[in-house]
Amino acid sequence: MQIKTAEFVKSSQKWQECPEPKIPEYAFIGRSNVGKSSLINAMMNHKDLAKTSQIPGKTQLINHFLVNESWYLTDLPGYGYAKVSKSLRKDFEKLITNYILNRRNLVNLFVLVDIRHNPQKIDLEFMQWCGESGVPFSIVFTKADKLRSGAAEKNVEVYKNELLQSWEELPDLYITSAEKKEGGDLILNYIQKTNDFLEKNKVKFDE
Repeated sequence: MQIKTAEFVKSSQKWQECPEPKIPEYAFIGRSNVGKSSLINAMMNHKDLAKTSQIPGKTQLINHFLVNESWYLTDLPGYGYAKVSKSLRKDFEKLITNYILNRRNLVNLFVLVDIRHNPQKIDLEFMQWCGESGVPFSIVFTKADKLRSGAAEKNVEVYKNELLQSWEELPDLYITSAEKKEGGDLILNYIQKTNDFLEKNKVKFDE
């Protein structure tokens, strides 16, 4: 997929305030400091499209970007912030879960995890919730450039083995590096193929 245009549309405090669900939407989510904004910017070939916050947990907005005037890329607030109060963490969780469960044009959720770390309980629990809720998702490993050659694939195998303890079938997996602009093209290819399928089958989201 060639990115011709990518523009910020709006930030929403509630899922009901999001743009009208008329076109396919793909959301990106992950823990604090997972490199979400950097990956989005690399994929869109735009240095400052997605803003990075100096204080993790400060922003709790749903950010929509219109890509090629045909689909939405959604930047969701992170989950699992350790430095915010329990009440604020519940607000984050409510915002995220309400959006994911009610946004009818959400085609796929890309769950970002830092490839340098062993499987984290909070990530596994979030993926389990997605599975139990029937939410289609893919796993995107970030920061592959931070590891030596071969280490990234090894860590992915560890993740696969962990998931296969409770999953019969694994979701799509992507290994990415925002720094080297690697892996994002595979995600965009998936989005393109999916959009082509939806268009061919005349899928309507707002009916």
